[in-house]
Amino acid sequence: MTTAQQHYDVVVVGGGHNGLVSAAYLARAGLSVLVLERLAHTGGAAVSAAAFRGHETRLSRYSYLVSLLPEQVIADLGLDLRLASRATASYTPVLRDGRPGGLFVEHEEGEATRRSFRELTGSDTEYDAWREFYADVAELAHVVAPTLLQPLATESDLRERVDPGIWRDLVTTPLGATIESRFADDTVRGVVGTDGLIGTFASLHDPSLVQNRCFLYHLIGNGTGEWRVPIGGMGAVTTELHRVAVEAGAEIVTGAGVSAIAPYDGGADVTFHDGEASHTVSGRFVLANVAPWVLRILLGEPEDPATKPEGAQLKVNFLLDRLPGLRSGMDPALAFAGTLHLGEDLSMLEAAYAEAARGEVPSSLPGEVYCHSLTDPSILGEEPAGTHTLTYFGLHTPASLFREDPEGAKALAVRRAIASLDAHLTEPLEGCVARDADGNPCIEAKIPQDVERDLAMPGGHIFHGDLDWPWAPNRSRMETPAQQWGVHTDHDSVLLCGSGARRGGAVSGLGGHNAAQAVLAML
Repeated sequence: MTTAQQHYDVVVVGGGHNGLVSAAYLARAGLSVLVLERLAHTGGAAVSAAAFRGHETRLSRYSYLVSLLPEQVIADLGLDLRLASRATASYTPVLRDGRPGGLFVEHEEGEATRRSFRELTGSDTEYDAWREFYADVAELAHVVAPTLLQPLATESDLRERVDPGIWRDLVTTPLGATIESRFADDTVRGVVGTDGLIGTFASLHDPSLVQNRCFLYHLIGNGTGEWRVPIGGMGAVTTELHRVAVEAGAEIVTGAGVSAIAPYDGGADVTFHDGEASHTVSGRFVLANVAPWVLRILLGEPEDPATKPEGAQLKVNFLLDRLPGLRSGMDPALAFAGTLHLGEDLSMLEAAYAEAARGEVPSSLPGEVYCHSLTDPSILGEEPAGTHTLTYFGLHTPASLFREDPEGAKALAVRRAIASLDAHLTEPLEGCVARDADGNPCIEAKIPQDVERDLAMPGGHIFHGDLDWPWAPNRSRMETPAQQWGVHTDHDSVLLCGSGARRGGAVSGLGGHNAAQAVLAML
């Protein structure tokens, strides 16, 4: 395998969505750009694939929804991309005193949402608190979101523009304490808190505030925080990014595993292997769309197990012959159309965290379920009417739980995930699961170890490490464009462009956009 040339303006290491965003922006600016991707395809975690033999349904196997991808990036790059709103925001089935019920939240909240709060909690008090809380979140989002595609604001800059009480509740006070002060119902508290735990292993009361940072990222996208379904699956997002990058002139090489990055004054050499031979190219800049922990190894530092990130999620994909009924009587087409919360009362979340922290798979596993095919039937292909996908995302399942017996612990976690859903169904989920061409149930599970093996994300951490606040600490050095855009490393010619950049994380393109802007500012 040979590249078109030996020297480029920019070499991008990693062809995930952020790397493709960088490549597209920089190639459109007239720079020579090479993207090196270890796998046989680009897309990273944002890919779609037919996971079950005999079925052409294309699942979003890893990343599954889009929130933070700015409309400006879509417009700048001319992406032909449709992101659909879900009819339902969320549904939370509950059992109270043995009686099934649930909390239903519409995408556009109206009387049905208020009535559901009233039936669950006995009054309008919790819904009024809900509306006030999310109005406060929206105020913070409206201040922060416009800065995400600009050089970093400082903490003091943003703090001055936000009501002090809102800043205190969402930024400086542990999220759990804020939730407990503003809501009384255990279920409502948990539904609010789960956005702080997606891919993040922490108590909602953790003094590090990592849960607050995670919460903020989940609720500020485009100023609304809405999580939308990409029509055609997550692969449609990265297929479009690949297309516009190539059309702009970027060269993309797959099957190219990078083994070393060697910076020097004015550039860096990048060594990669194509499966047969080793090759070296040079770039004036190298953009690293890999986790910072991996980048340090590529730069020649020894592997440091003590600082390796640890992921904390269980992802289970199902293909169903039909949607199951719910004991509460809720229409499955509404209940499964948004985020279906399972075992996520605040007390249950904290109990599950405590069990996992002791090294035990939580006995009552909290998680969330999504049925993308209700919003986007196109991913089903020619499957019979009534067929649906189901995606389960489990919380409080850190990689450490699976270290000694990966397959055994995975099987246990999957059983407990299914049990958490079965508790609210009129029939066991197993009876609804389709079979593949070999007669096996269409169930695919991914633990952090699988994510690390498949995608080279250290520890299976979907954010490449704990998220940072999307602003700069007040005493930060902001002398160079790389520092100003939050993409700097210890080497002037090597920049972060992935989830490990400040303002990275999720399918956002922010790391890619901001690294590209830093490069353009240095030319």
